Amino acid sequence: MMNASPLSAATAPGADLASAMAYGNALHGLLEKEFDALKAQELDRFESLQPEKLQIFEVLAQLVPREEPEQALERPEWQGFRELIAACRDLHRRNEVLISRKLDAIRGALHTLRGADPTAPVEVYDRLGRMARMRGGRGYEEV
Repeated sequence: MMNASPLSAATAPGADLASAMAYGNALHGLLEKEFDALKAQELDRFESLQPEKLQIFEVLAQLVPREEPEQALERPEWQGFRELIAACRDLHRRNEVLISRKLDAIRGALHTLRGADPTAPVEVYDRLGRMARMRGGRGYEEV
């Protein structure tokens, strides 16, 4: 959590580059914490980070210069902030990919457990980790 109050930073007159950088760095660190929580499959910890992330987004939205934000952010003094936010975007995408892959794996497992296609062969492993032979059909050993 940031030391400065988000409300005090958000109500400061004009765009405060130092505050924007501080909150940008906080967002960067929070996205790293999200990734660690996702890797460890600690969904409660991941969920607990979401309110803080939302708060940081709200403050950053208020810190961006109000006069033509695209033009204001193009000023040279905002270059470091732009690079930091681009890095945060990349971290967010990385986290999104990890979530998507985990969801796909879960969906695949559920699909298999439900037995959606009874004619599809199911791969079963024996206790040694080798493919178990299916008993239902007539294999070459039974002929």
